[in-house]
Amino acid sequence: MHPGPGFRLRSEWERPPRAVIDGFREFETPAISDQMNRLYTMEPAIRVLTDPQARLIGPALTVKVFPGDNLMVHKSLDIAKPGDVIVVDAGSSTMNAVLGDLISTKARHRGVAGFIVDGLIRDLPAILELGDFPVFARDVTPIGPLHRGPGEIGGAISAGGIVVNPGDVIVADLNGVVVVPRLDVESVLEDVRAKAAGEAEYVAAVARGEFSNAWVDRFLAENGLDTES
Repeated sequence: MHPGPGFRLRSEWERPPRAVIDGFREFETPAISDQMNRLYTMEPAIRVLTDPQARLIGPALTVKVFPGDNLMVHKSLDIAKPGDVIVVDAGSSTMNAVLGDLISTKARHRGVAGFIVDGLIRDLPAILELGDFPVFARDVTPIGPLHRGPGEIGGAISAGGIVVNPGDVIVADLNGVVVVPRLDVESVLEDVRAKAAGEAEYVAAVARGEFSNAWVDRFLAENGLDTES
């Protein structure tokens, strides 16, 4: 292997303030996705494979691996800081798993918040026994990984069709996975909070069964459709 593109690691990058990251805990992924014009959501094939009620929120630690190899996933545990979400670009491979129960157990001891894997995992029953360790991935296989490299840590990757940079905020729940670019986290959080505050009365009214679809008729009429016939 040759040090350089495809075989390198970076151990330091800026993470958003913890207060900003924690602010996203108030909201589910649809509300966040809406305020990013629905363009920063991973493909639905990447889904929660552990507790469906689990939520995963934290700054991204990015890992790019050769499909079916997890050498750099192991190494990422030495770089991760408590609260990080390790996001693994395994090229959407449906062959070998790149994550199992031992790495998950080690990661939990290191304070890692959880994993997003654009690829496969294995040892799911044992991961489930960890109880509160969220793992999102494409699927499960019993086929284990190789440990040879190459790979990268701390660079831009692609996961679920979305570019992820280290320090981006990952928010994942039963609806899916959204990626908030690090440079936009404060403004996106402000927009999500403002939208929620503006809709609070309407949402409460709908919950009581008090609503009107008059806006639908107005839209149809504006586009020339007679709603009376």
